Amino acid sequence: VIQFNSIRLPMIIWLTVPLALVGVTAGLLVSAVPFGFMALLGALSLIGILVKNSIVLVDEINQQIASGKPRYEALIESSLSRQRPVTMAALTTVLGMIPLLPDAFFVSLAVTIMGGLAFATVLTMVVVPTLYAVFFSIQSDETLEEGA
Repeated sequence: VIQFNSIRLPMIIWLTVPLALVGVTAGLLVSAVPFGFMALLGALSLIGILVKNSIVLVDEINQQIASGKPRYEALIESSLSRQRPVTMAALTTVLGMIPLLPDAFFVSLAVTIMGGLAFATVLTMVVVPTLYAVFFSIQSDETLEEGA
């Protein structure tokens, strides 16, 4: 709240966290791995990754709006420009978890991070801009004068 000087931006960021639970649940169900301590550790790590991804996107939107772009245009361009870095970071993390799958101790951690991150990254790139538009009443037909 202090960093963004707003209550709405942290709310947008934290509303993306539950999205990971869908991917975590799906991953654990498909792999038939129980939710234990290591899976809980993976879920906590996953929350940090998702918060970072959301902050990167929200910060880019704010920077483009501050540079004078219309709010709707800034929202779309920010989402497109941050899509590759966020997706690549998620992909490398998911691929980096593959060596942990055969390990009996770390399999639940790996499945939790892989499933949650794969699912939530896709949704984050859609949900964060949507929530931003809703929380800040951004319309697709805004002009430069209305957005400023």
